[in-house]
Amino acid sequence: MADLHLPGTLAPLFHDLPRRLEIDAATVGEAIERLDERWPGMQDRLCEVGPKLRAHIHVYVDRERAGLETAVGEHSRIDVIAAISGG
Repeated sequence: MADLHLPGTLAPLFHDLPRRLEIDAATVGEAIERLDERWPGMQDRLCEVGPKLRAHIHVYVDRERAGLETAVGEHSRIDVIAAISGG
């Protein structure tokens, strides 16, 4: 199973959401679907209609920038990063 790391900004929005978990998915999009099955509303937080990742969400698989179609290996690391801006 892939090792998935989530941003801390999601924790207050979803009860019992860990920052790190193992997930069984073939693509980034499938991983997000699995998250949404367990924490309804997660896909809406990470994706726009299309579907595509929201502009402020960056996903990396094994340190390479990824999209929803990016393949995920059994031993991959998936990092979901929420960009934060301010002044």
